Amino acid sequence: MPLVVQKFGGTSLGDADRIRAVADHVARTRRQGSDVVVVVSAMGKTTDDLIHLADSVSSVQPPREYDMLVSAGERTSMSLLTMALADLGVDAASFTGSQVGIITDGDHTRAKIREVKADLVRDALAAGQVPVVAGFQGVSEDHEITTLGRGGSDATAVALAAVLGADVCEIYTDVTGVFTADPRLVPEAHRINRISFEEMLEMAATGGRVLMLRAVEFARNHNVPLHVRSSFTWEPGTWVVEEDADMEEAVVTAVTHDTTEAKVTVSGVPDRPGVAARLFRALADRSINVDMIVQNTSAHGTTDISFTVPKADLPVSVETAQAHSNELGASGVTSDSNVSRVSLIGVGMKSHPGIAATMFETLANEEINIDMISTSTIRTSCIVRTDDVERAVRSLHAAFELA
Repeated sequence: MPLVVQKFGGTSLGDADRIRAVADHVARTRRQGSDVVVVVSAMGKTTDDLIHLADSVSSVQPPREYDMLVSAGERTSMSLLTMALADLGVDAASFTGSQVGIITDGDHTRAKIREVKADLVRDALAAGQVPVVAGFQGVSEDHEITTLGRGGSDATAVALAAVLGADVCEIYTDVTGVFTADPRLVPEAHRINRISFEEMLEMAATGGRVLMLRAVEFARNHNVPLHVRSSFTWEPGTWVVEEDADMEEAVVTAVTHDTTEAKVTVSGVPDRPGVAARLFRALADRSINVDMIVQNTSAHGTTDISFTVPKADLPVSVETAQAHSNELGASGVTSDSNVSRVSLIGVGMKSHPGIAATMFETLANEEINIDMISTSTIRTSCIVRTDDVERAVRSLHAAFELA
C-alpha cells in the first residue's frame, strides 16, 4: 500500500472549519488506498501569539523556556485534528516530536535533526491508524525539548518520509505551488509544474518562502519526492524531484528576493593569511549563518571584507566582529540593514552564457545600483537597496520572459 506523508501548515489549520476540511482530505486519501502520516504546524498565528505573550511578560527569554512555550502550538493542532478524524470514523493517534523520536542537537530555537526513530509511527501504521505528528519540534540527546526554527514542520515531514520510505511527501500550504516569482509582487508569475531539488534549494536559500531550506536538503539527500499543494483548492501543485532533461529547456526558472538580510563590513583588514578564517570562525561559533562574502582588492596592505547575515543576527554579528577587530587589526566595523537580495535561478544557466550580463543590464536600465554579487552554477544574486527590490524583481521577471 502506498505511504503518503502529508504536512499541513498553520493557514491550513487556521480554525475549526479548516481543521475539519483537512481531516476530510486525510480521510479521502485513506479511502483512495494509501497509508497516511500527517505532520501539523501550529494553528494560524498561534506561534506569533505565543511569542508576543512571552514579550509581554519578560524581556529575558531563556532559549530552553522559549522552546517549551512555542512547541505547545503544534500539540494543540495535532490533538484537534486527531479528534476531527475520529469524528469521521478514522482511527488516528497524535504524537509529539519527542514521542516519535525526532532526536536533535541541543541548539535551542534552531535545532538540527540528528536521528529519527519513528517506532511509534510504524506501530500506529501497522495497527491501521493515522499517526498525527507535531511538527517543528524534537528532543535533544540531553532530553530537552527543542524546536527546529521557522518552517521546521517541513523538516519534520521530510525526515519522517525519508525514514519511513514514503512514496511522496505532500506539503500543503496557502499557495498552489512554487511560482516564477512572488505573485504578490508580480501578478504575471505562474506556477511551476516541476522543479529540480537543486533549483528549489537555491530558491529556498534566496528568499523563496514556500519550503524550508533544510527540508529541501533532506529531501534531496534522501531522494524524497515533494509535492507542494494548496490546502484550499486541493489541486495538483509543484513537484520537486531529481533534475531531468526537460528541466534544462528553461534557462531561468524563477526570480526570488529576500528582504531579511543585512550587510556587515569590516574595514582596513590586513591582507594576510588567516585573518578571514579567524573572523568567520568567530561568527560560526556564535551560530551565525553567513551568506554572501565579498573581499575588496588589497590596497596598501589592507582590504575590506563585506558579508551578509540574517537581520535577526545583525546585532550579534556586529558585536562579534567588533570584539575581534583589534585581534584582526581592522580599522572599523559598519553595518547596513537597508539591503535586500534579488536572484535568478535556473538549471539552464549552466550552459547558457550571457545570463549575468542581461541581469546587470536590466538593473542598470532601471537605475538600480548593485552593491554585491554572488553566483553559483544555477544562480546569480545581487544585493540592492531595499527600496529597489520590488522594481528589480518585476523588471527581471519581464526581461527573462517568465510570465
